[in-house]
Amino acid sequence: MRYYVLDRGDQLSLELAESFHKLAADQGLIRDADSPDIVVSIGGDGTMLHAFHSFMDRIASTAFVGVHTGHLGFYADWKADEIPELVQMMAGDPEDSHLKPRIVQYPLVDLEIVKQSGVLKHVCLNEFTLKSVDGTVVLQVDINDHMFEMFRGDGICVSTPSGSTAYNKSLGGAMIHPSIEAFQISEIASINNRVFRTMGSSLVLPNHHHCDIYSRKEQNLLLTVDHVNLRVSDLISVRCKVAEQKISFVRYRPFPFWTRVRNAFLD
Repeated sequence: MRYYVLDRGDQLSLELAESFHKLAADQGLIRDADSPDIVVSIGGDGTMLHAFHSFMDRIASTAFVGVHTGHLGFYADWKADEIPELVQMMAGDPEDSHLKPRIVQYPLVDLEIVKQSGVLKHVCLNEFTLKSVDGTVVLQVDINDHMFEMFRGDGICVSTPSGSTAYNKSLGGAMIHPSIEAFQISEIASINNRVFRTMGSSLVLPNHHHCDIYSRKEQNLLLTVDHVNLRVSDLISVRCKVAEQKISFVRYRPFPFWTRVRNAFLD
């Protein structure tokens, strides 16, 4: 078993990472920064996003597991004091039915950002947002190559099912179970008058649909892909669709999605 640990960088996370390495060495686990079987994120959901983007090129062969050091995160199954148990399970006999982990896969959103200066490709785990640096944005939204609406407002958020509990939820979007291969489009403070009319509610598109967002005036835009910010002044369009690849998480014990939702928002 080859592993790598990516921590948040604060004192507690650094100490937990060091403890993990010592326990892992005792169990015969191999520390490998280049081709790990499992990437362990120690911190919060932001740390998991960083881990995902750091190993995006190995998404087909690497799985992730999260240890949270603060409030319970949606991508973290383990608490700080449970690291010895996690290491023991990672080092266990994979043929033992009691220790054999379950791999769950979550959908991702694929982005093709077309600028006058070139094309950028990105994949997001949580969400993609498009906002103006200076004021409101004017954007045309097409669905499956047909014009759907002309948007004016603060921006647009496109989220994955697992990201539907994040910024999307605060915008009034629905929470979607990650077993559903779809993505969601939510408006950020839309303006509705005689000129601009929008749907005013979030839209959920299945994996065989796509959405194109066109910039309809000269505007300085801020594109955010998960935790990465991109300033763009020459945007032509952004195509959004469910990505072909998925992220894999290692589950050594049951932790249902709706239990995560309840723990985060109700308990």
